Amino acid sequence: MVGDGGGMDAILGSLTEAELALVREAEPKRLAKLDEDALIDLHTRVRRARNKLVKNYRRRAANRVEETGGRGKAFARNARRRAKAEVFEDLLSTVSTRLAVLALEAAEALRSERLAEAARPTVPPPLPKKLSAQRSDRRPDTPDRRKRHASTRAAGARRQARRDSR
Repeated sequence: MVGDGGGMDAILGSLTEAELALVREAEPKRLAKLDEDALIDLHTRVRRARNKLVKNYRRRAANRVEETGGRGKAFARNARRRAKAEVFEDLLSTVSTRLAVLALEAAEALRSERLAEAARPTVPPPLPKKLSAQRSDRRPDTPDRRKRHASTRAAGARRQARRDSR
């Protein structure tokens, strides 16, 4: 992870209990036991924690520039927040790498499954029995629609009667 072993213990000692729990969850032994969905959940939580820590670090660094009188002095006074953000940056990288490996394995499994399915001889499915509709006319049966239909038929009948009378 970050820095040397002695410095790492100090950084881990400054983490909150929730942050420390995330660090523990992302240990390689535990990551190996997680399935893809659990890993996605962990990735989301680590990313949110990383974003929060980076945002806090940047906000505090910007505020300290004015307090200390320069960016160089503010940089030194913000080391703990920067180190915590870096720990979670590395943690996110570790979880992302493991998630990428699992996603690649899942894609390969789906691909081989699809190819195996394509290689099987195809047997045409049995023809479905023709079902008859209970109602042949599926249009809504409203009084307005019945009236318009009757009116249209009557107009057609009048037109035909005029033609027939010629």
